[in-house]
Amino acid sequence: MEIFNTIFIFFTLTISFRGVILQVEAAQQALVCLAPTTSRCRGKVIWCPSQCPSTTSTDTKAKVCYLNCKSPSCKAECQHRVPNCNGLGSACYDPRFVGGDGSVFYFHGKSNEHFSLVSDRSIQINARFIGHRPPGRPRDFTWIQALGVLFNSQSFSVEAIRSATWDNETDHLKFTHDRTELALPEVPLSSWMSPGGDIKVERISRRNSVILTLKSMAEIIIKVVPVTKEDDRIHSYQIPSGNCFVHLEVQFRFFGLSPMVEGVLGRTYRPDFESPAKPGQRVPVLGGEDKYRTTSLFSADCAFCRFSPDSFFTQLETSFWRTSVL
Repeated sequence: MEIFNTIFIFFTLTISFRGVILQVEAAQQALVCLAPTTSRCRGKVIWCPSQCPSTTSTDTKAKVCYLNCKSPSCKAECQHRVPNCNGLGSACYDPRFVGGDGSVFYFHGKSNEHFSLVSDRSIQINARFIGHRPPGRPRDFTWIQALGVLFNSQSFSVEAIRSATWDNETDHLKFTHDRTELALPEVPLSSWMSPGGDIKVERISRRNSVILTLKSMAEIIIKVVPVTKEDDRIHSYQIPSGNCFVHLEVQFRFFGLSPMVEGVLGRTYRPDFESPAKPGQRVPVLGGEDKYRTTSLFSADCAFCRFSPDSFFTQLETSFWRTSVL
């Protein structure tokens, strides 16, 4: 019964999927954390700081209020709407992940292949990897070039557009819904919403950064960046001319994953997850390519994939609310 009541409150009162918003005043919002029963913050009313009194803002450079259900002090935080590459649920660089349990690890995958990042009964999120292998190197350097989402009988993709050189004045993002390309005006806070209202993409700035929200399930902050000359120098990528390997930096916040969720990142949200990394490894490299490889950006055919689009309402009865915060 408690899970049912929690879900009812979450669906009817959530704004931007950052917690339950109690509209006590227009000038300042109060949040209620719907974390697992083990969280000391569960059910507490938490006020947004005066420096960022709202979870939304028309100013793209302003900080907004985030509810951190894992904070020992049960306080809301002010943060910019960009991926925090050191925060929970992030995937950045080549690529380095921060799991739902706080573990930091690399997953290299393979260039021009697809891997499941998250696979649960009602959601599938895949990534397409691009990469480069210098002569004499045993594996590819890789980056996330695209995300493909299966959700509520729909598909949605966000892709970084290949470019020989980086130009801040050019938008390097491409979007599709049900395999039809979308045009999103290059205006801050311009947005597109699916006919059913369950998928929304909104520009954070004029170009190259967006927030993708999947109703009652996830929020994904996405920024597109190049591999810079400084990156190349530090890591010895030996990037060839004619390609700056434009890629995505992303951070996920999930709100309804089941305890059996899978995927490169999804497995770290399982309550029984134990990292296979060896003790003493500074930043371990976790395998699983054979477990999580899919045949395309919109496939759910990996060996460990759990996606079952007809089971959404079944999942609501058994899901647990493990909020991954920035």
